[in-house]
Amino acid sequence: MVLNYIWIAFFLTAFIVAVVRLIFLGDTEVFPAIINSTFDSSKTAFEISLGLTGVLSLWMGIMRIGEQGGVIGVFSRLLSPLFTKLFPEIPKGHPVTGSIFMNLAANMLGLDNAATPLGLKAMEGLQELNPKKDTASNPMIMFLVLNTSGLTLIPISIMVYRAQLGAAQPTDVFVPILLATFFSTLAGIIAVSLYQRINLLNRTILLFLGGTSLVIAGIIYFFSMLSRQQIDIYSTTTANVFLFVIIIGFIVAGMRKKINVYDAFVEGAKEGFTTAVRIIPYLVAILVAIGVFRASGCMDYLIEGIANLVSLCGINSDFVGALPTALMKPLSGSGARGLMVDAMNTYGADSFVGRLSCIFQGSTDTTFYILAVYFGSVGVVRTRHAVPCGLLADLAGIIAAILICYLFFN
Repeated sequence: MVLNYIWIAFFLTAFIVAVVRLIFLGDTEVFPAIINSTFDSSKTAFEISLGLTGVLSLWMGIMRIGEQGGVIGVFSRLLSPLFTKLFPEIPKGHPVTGSIFMNLAANMLGLDNAATPLGLKAMEGLQELNPKKDTASNPMIMFLVLNTSGLTLIPISIMVYRAQLGAAQPTDVFVPILLATFFSTLAGIIAVSLYQRINLLNRTILLFLGGTSLVIAGIIYFFSMLSRQQIDIYSTTTANVFLFVIIIGFIVAGMRKKINVYDAFVEGAKEGFTTAVRIIPYLVAILVAIGVFRASGCMDYLIEGIANLVSLCGINSDFVGALPTALMKPLSGSGARGLMVDAMNTYGADSFVGRLSCIFQGSTDTTFYILAVYFGSVGVVRTRHAVPCGLLADLAGIIAAILICYLFFN
């Protein structure tokens, strides 16, 4: 519903601005530019979707091997001590715990198709424990904020889009995204814990979050000591080594489970092909709307206005061109994806704005969409502190993304 209004607003705003430019400024080029943008954007959307097919099939195949090889189960066991402390109201050993672990582990691995049904199953289990069926329980809110904070270890789709749009090293945003999404998740956990009075000084929570924070701080300190060229080398090498280790690890996990690794890969790859074809109409719709908005001059007015305000505050405004992606992400994943693609097309995949838009896309998730779908699935209408905590996580991810992008790419 939200995306419907946003999509309509792109067209109506573009039309109003174009009429003003034609009548009052005598700009006779604005309407031809708008119509041309619809053809160009449609063509671009189809070409991108077509180009996604191979790489998306590859990674969906690899992920299917990991899924059948029990990698999600391993993640669940590793996270078990922490999540029993973050969900103190869930009885120990309750089956819903497994669904929560499986959903979050699937999200971390980028298995969106597996994560959503697991998440809905988890919400059904949490609703069974919920004494007030129309009101969100504490475990529900913690679970959803962890989802909306968007913790992802392998941002497959973003790297695929970067490869398709001509990035020299599509994986160079891997480490920045990992850092930014950590901060959004950490902020979400802290916000919900303060609301729910969960003891963050508990030894298990302190060891896990404190230890992870020290590792992240060490990574940031290490990269801050390097030159721009060294950052490029180390970041890209780390990302590529990690990704290939993931591939080998998934294959080995499949061998240990004695599954047919090749058949599992082919099964997942088929799903990747279907996914690439399925997104064509959505990508066409959003890229055409954004193209019209940009061709009318609205996007330039918006970015220049924000840039001027930022400059008045004495802050470097290089990041402003990527800001539309960040502002759209809590509302719509496909809308934010379209703005990310538009930023890379406009400024270049390897530009500061192009890279930052990718980090924005990977640092958080679609807060309002997730809350609407998950709460709606179990009939919860009173969301309590879910929205403010989710938005605080989003804000933390945006700020972290900007600072980290300056560290790595400015």
